[in-house]
Amino acid sequence: MIRNGHGTADSSKKLGPGTKRTVRVWCDGCYDMVHYGHSNQLRQARAMGDYLVVGVHTDEEIAKHKGPPVFTQEERYKMVQAIKWVDEIVAGAPYVTALETLDKYNCDFCVHGNDITLTVDGRDTYEEVKKAGRYRECKRTQGVSTTDLVGRMLLMTKAHHSSRELPSEYQEYTDSFGKCPRSHSPWTGVSQFLQTSQKIIQFASGKEPEPGDTIIYVAGAFDLFHIGHVSFLEKVYQLAERPYIIAGLHFDQEVNHYKGKNYPIMNVHERTLSVLACRYVAEVVIGAPYAITANLLDHFKVDLVCHGKTEVMPDKDGSDPYKEPKRRGIFRQIDSGNDLTTDLIVQRIIKNRLEYEARNQKKEARELAVLEAIKKREAMSEGTAMQVEGPCEA
Repeated sequence: MIRNGHGTADSSKKLGPGTKRTVRVWCDGCYDMVHYGHSNQLRQARAMGDYLVVGVHTDEEIAKHKGPPVFTQEERYKMVQAIKWVDEIVAGAPYVTALETLDKYNCDFCVHGNDITLTVDGRDTYEEVKKAGRYRECKRTQGVSTTDLVGRMLLMTKAHHSSRELPSEYQEYTDSFGKCPRSHSPWTGVSQFLQTSQKIIQFASGKEPEPGDTIIYVAGAFDLFHIGHVSFLEKVYQLAERPYIIAGLHFDQEVNHYKGKNYPIMNVHERTLSVLACRYVAEVVIGAPYAITANLLDHFKVDLVCHGKTEVMPDKDGSDPYKEPKRRGIFRQIDSGNDLTTDLIVQRIIKNRLEYEARNQKKEARELAVLEAIKKREAMSEGTAMQVEGPCEA
């Protein structure tokens, strides 16, 4: 059981004796296939100030500089807005971050991860704000990348939620997907995700339900946490004046039992962070039972149980997992108005596989060119320094 929600930050930062004002922070990006790595970047950025403004690029801009996005711009706008550390979004933000943009939205500085973002012609998109001293850096989240998630969907392997050694075809794919011959970029690729208690604590800094709150329970896989999930949770949130939503996440084996194939795409630790980042969720139960029992309802003092329009598979004994809340008259089926499912996302990826592979290869080629240029500059600087100092005396 993990409580959610970020605490209210101090409304001002001290900039000098007797001087206080709100520090506004800017982040921007594609935010395509939003995962907990994106959320962690925004969490770190929000902690650097009081108010976080997030610019999201259009489909046209992304296609020009990187290749076709998986999600539409409208889907991406709503997805970013649902992340609890985001105070405001700017739709259609320019791909290259300029001082003019920071000034327009009254932002003190911008924050980006410790990787590099390049334009179609290989230019650093943050070059201008870096030179002006209005750039801050946060740590990139290890163990998650869009490349890895796409790879899992394309290969349909269960390796990502197994502790066993990766099968050879998955390892071959992760070694080659989006990677240039003979070399690879440290920013585009696959690394292993290792869950820690500290990471969960960082994402979950919530509070207990208070008297007068309506406690609402929802359960599921919440795999590849996407706009369909967000739309559902938003509708559930609107059911009460003071909602307190508890999300029960099923273990990987349970999800695989009722979903089959290689599901879940994300393991339970990854899914936990993804759901914790959502502003509508107050608490997460890791490894929730598939059948919603009287014990569970009584333990959490649940007032309402909700499920979407997706099919409900019977429990292992053939019974309805929602039998008890239905008996109590507290079950509600919610129409989110969004029919996107994890299956449909997988279909989008498979349909455009070659385009996504080409996109990652081009991206990495530009990154490698920048790395090579940096190495050459460093080597030249070292050589110049040695000439100035002269040879050491024996």
